[in-house]
Amino acid sequence: MYTSWFSFLALFFLVFVSAQGLTNNQVDTVKQLLAEGATHSWELGVRAQALLELSTPSFSVLTLSVPIPPRPSLNSILNDTLADVFTIARNAVAALPPPPTNGTGQPLVLGDGSAGDPASIGIAVLIANWTGLGGENYAAAATAQVEYLFGPAVPKTEDGAISHRVSEVQLWSDSVYMVPPFLAYYGIITGNQSMLQEAYNQVKLYRSYLSDTSAGGLWRHIVLGVNGTDQGHWSTGNAWAAAGMLRVLGTLKSSSFSRNFEGQIKDLGNWVAEIHSAMYPNLQANGLFKNYADGNSTDNFDDASSSALLAATVFRLALLTGNKKFVREAERTRAALFATNGTSAAAIGVPVVTSSTPQPSSTTPSSTASAPGSAATAASNAFADTPHFTVDGWLAPVVDPINYAIEGAQSPEGQAFTLMLESAWRDWSAAGSPGANVAPPSARVGLSTVLLGAVGLVVACTAMMMDSRAVLFSI
Repeated sequence: MYTSWFSFLALFFLVFVSAQGLTNNQVDTVKQLLAEGATHSWELGVRAQALLELSTPSFSVLTLSVPIPPRPSLNSILNDTLADVFTIARNAVAALPPPPTNGTGQPLVLGDGSAGDPASIGIAVLIANWTGLGGENYAAAATAQVEYLFGPAVPKTEDGAISHRVSEVQLWSDSVYMVPPFLAYYGIITGNQSMLQEAYNQVKLYRSYLSDTSAGGLWRHIVLGVNGTDQGHWSTGNAWAAAGMLRVLGTLKSSSFSRNFEGQIKDLGNWVAEIHSAMYPNLQANGLFKNYADGNSTDNFDDASSSALLAATVFRLALLTGNKKFVREAERTRAALFATNGTSAAAIGVPVVTSSTPQPSSTTPSSTASAPGSAATAASNAFADTPHFTVDGWLAPVVDPINYAIEGAQSPEGQAFTLMLESAWRDWSAAGSPGANVAPPSARVGLSTVLLGAVGLVVACTAMMMDSRAVLFSI
């Protein structure tokens, strides 16, 4: 007899929770902590991409309504929103010597043990060049990065997969995010369709080595080489791969060459969906993945970082291809991560972070841990009652960015993934929330949400009273 009113109460709760998003103050704090914490090559690259998606979607390859390459003419608003991306590009190129003239090239960050990570800064450099930003030779730096990847200094497999490491042939799932999107964007900027095909080829090669058919399509983290392979199904690695493939897909789909790459676009969408189908059966009731998606060890901790990026890729896949299969699961993750009070968190089984500085599960300190700095003051009480952020505004719990086997205290890439999830959900909501059972009316808890909740509550109470009357009349 209570079925109807209970359903309405559940509906009311889901609407309220799903409508929760980060406030402007929270977004600003996450951005500031990311700016202060991002120092490594891949952190700078993912920061640039997160800023494009959040603040300048007209320059993001994940926005289908804009051409790629974007219109190069800038105005004061675009200059402001791209300022941090320009700074990343300028600082990287300014630190470089003139590139070699023999065609061997050089990476955008010298001395990096990774062959792939420096390329993640490449799109920021290409945008700086495309928009006419002065002061540095961005075109030469971007070309040198391409030459370096294909040159003799970077080892390759026999079938042509570019190694993620410089010292030996080693393939990391991370590299799918770092290299192919840069190659695709370089191909668009230079009108080189062969480079677009090569971006696709690199994804295809990496998939052939890393996708584990015995595990339903989960990707292994590191294969080949003799130094530190990791055959486990690292959640962040699967997220990196899915997000990288989506960026290549978006680049191809919005370019003037899209008709020439229809098969490749379809493959990329299917391969992202393949990772989702392998990952989401491992999603826990609390909305988070473990650090290793299917790992059973006692030290396999919950990881908000990979959970955020995976959820962002679900929303993006729905927009780019129409595949909405795991939207409800992504909404569960987003509602858990962005919950604003302990009551809401407990209702969906989310543990509450009680310390402002979560301790890693290992005694080894995080090499990226640093004093909160100015962002802590800016945060004020913005994160005082959030289950998956410290009071300073750091996403938690997260994997250590330098040691993927242990829990970390602070993760710049986790901050970037937070912004990506916020912007992906914002764009998905603006498109009508395709695939959602309960579509949030806006990206913020506002008057419309309160009114909708009130209406739902009234309906629920009315239904409860009707059920009670029915019981009385049946006696």
